[in-house]
Amino acid sequence: MRPVTIERGVLDHPEGSCLIRQGSTWAICTASVEEGAPDFLSGRGSGWVTAEYSMLPRATRTRSGRERMPAPVRGRTAEIQRMIGRCLRAVTDLKGLDGFTVRIDCDVIQADGGTRTACVTGAFVALAEALALLKTSGRLEKIPLRDTVAAVSVGLVGAEPYLDLCYEEDARAEVDLNLAMTGKGLWVEIQGTAENEPFATEKMNAMIGLGTEGIERLTQAQRIALKGLRLE
Repeated sequence: MRPVTIERGVLDHPEGSCLIRQGSTWAICTASVEEGAPDFLSGRGSGWVTAEYSMLPRATRTRSGRERMPAPVRGRTAEIQRMIGRCLRAVTDLKGLDGFTVRIDCDVIQADGGTRTACVTGAFVALAEALALLKTSGRLEKIPLRDTVAAVSVGLVGAEPYLDLCYEEDARAEVDLNLAMTGKGLWVEIQGTAENEPFATEKMNAMIGLGTEGIERLTQAQRIALKGLRLE
């Protein structure tokens, strides 16, 4: 596993923010609180958590173009945004968030593999900080979180399981697997793809075991970053 640091409260204006560094992958994650819920939740007594994801043009080795609105986002970006949102909603009591929408923005400032999983891990910290602020300001009676959530990438490189792949390892991987898990050890997301040849169940189990260990370490990093916040 690459070295991981999560620094909370890095920006002045968002209700929640953090900088996550996972090896040479760095991302800023912010949480913005808005009054009200989306129209499709009207009358349901529920809040909402949603996410957006982007990479700065020189986050990668060669410059990538910006995704400009109102043009639709690219397929990969939409897929990542949905993953981040699903992971956060899985551990949020949306009924307890009634009356509010939390928008998460994940901006990769340097990419070296595992950007989507790093953003899940960082996004949770930003969300937790924002929800803690809602409670301390008296806008919520309690913090509507059921658990933590973190994510990591694993893969097969040369038929061997690798944890937290950097770009060079990911480019050679025969299997890509992205895992998201709660702090209680429950699965939220398992995304797996064989790039060339199919892979055996025993290899899948080996990758999941390795990923579980990695997520436990990420969960601990989240707890350190959130130390001092009362999340009960």
